[in-house]
Amino acid sequence: MQHTLTVIVEDKPGVLARISAMFSNRGFNIHSLAVGPTHQDGRSRITLVVDAPELEQLKKQLNKLVNVIKVQEMEPAEALEREVMIIRISAQPSTRGEVRDTASLFDARVIDISSSAMTFEVAGTPQHLKTFLEHLGPYGVIDLVKSGRIAMKRESELTPAPVSAGVGK
Repeated sequence: MQHTLTVIVEDKPGVLARISAMFSNRGFNIHSLAVGPTHQDGRSRITLVVDAPELEQLKKQLNKLVNVIKVQEMEPAEALEREVMIIRISAQPSTRGEVRDTASLFDARVIDISSSAMTFEVAGTPQHLKTFLEHLGPYGVIDLVKSGRIAMKRESELTPAPVSAGVGK
């Protein structure tokens, strides 16, 4: 089962290495890892997506690490999750309009174009990016890169809308 964790840490050398080693030493695979500064100076948020049956003990051990301030597991219904993807698609002049129209349904931006390809940037939920790839994949994916997932707790009491083309990004 996949779990999304956010860990608030002090910006100190070796913190990320100690956290990732803790997962590795227990045989857990990290599917996604993103680190960035928070609104508070000297602090960063690490977002990890991990495949593990249960994380309660690991969360307790993470909380004991020096420089770890807060550990939180995100439940899917309470998390705002996003990734960014850059994807280069084969697009001959005869198919460019169709490719661009499809991409616009997902709010993807053209960031590069050549005589035989178009490169798009798209941000959204992991499902949004997966659906985008399913729609543009048949044109021929030349190259693709995705960021790690970032997440934050949802403040609203509303349940998220179902994800489909152009919705739930």
